[in-house]
Amino acid sequence: MSEEALDPQPRASAVKKKSGLWGWIRFVLLLAVVMIVLHNLTGLTRVSGHSMDPTLQNGSVLLVNKLSLFFGAPEYGDVVIVKDDRLGYTIVKRIIAVGGDRVEIRDGVTYVNGVPLAELYTYGTSEDMAELTVGMDDLFVAGDNRTPGASLDSRDPKLGTVHMSDIKGYALMSLIPFHKISKPLKL
Repeated sequence: MSEEALDPQPRASAVKKKSGLWGWIRFVLLLAVVMIVLHNLTGLTRVSGHSMDPTLQNGSVLLVNKLSLFFGAPEYGDVVIVKDDRLGYTIVKRIIAVGGDRVEIRDGVTYVNGVPLAELYTYGTSEDMAELTVGMDDLFVAGDNRTPGASLDSRDPKLGTVHMSDIKGYALMSLIPFHKISKPLKL
């Protein structure tokens, strides 16, 4: 009988190395799956500019929810991340109206379907805009800073309404500075 057959140590050592390696492989695979899931379901984005003042400031870092894109339709007041190929970059805006709604701005007041919006989260006074009917798969979005020229949004013919497929996520909260994003009052 050989010495290796009598000594179980080399075999136990090989089994231990194999199980340790398999543990690391499982850990790396699990970490990769978690990273892929987090990257596709959540994200971070930085606000650039003053179009969302006073709600979001230049440089604010937002936690973005991408999961909700698969389970529900956008709602009034949601702050969304829009990626429009015409622009070549993303913008952060608030949903003012959805498909089928009529939007008008008169004397600085935004009307949706003839009802004035109570927009306590805005800054500045918007220029008037003739009534517009939003297409069925489109959204009317606007920055919270309504000062003329401060925000590229659906009031500007260069952007107009945005298609729902251009929405890349919903802003859940501002992480830097840390605060919740206000929603419109329900009247």
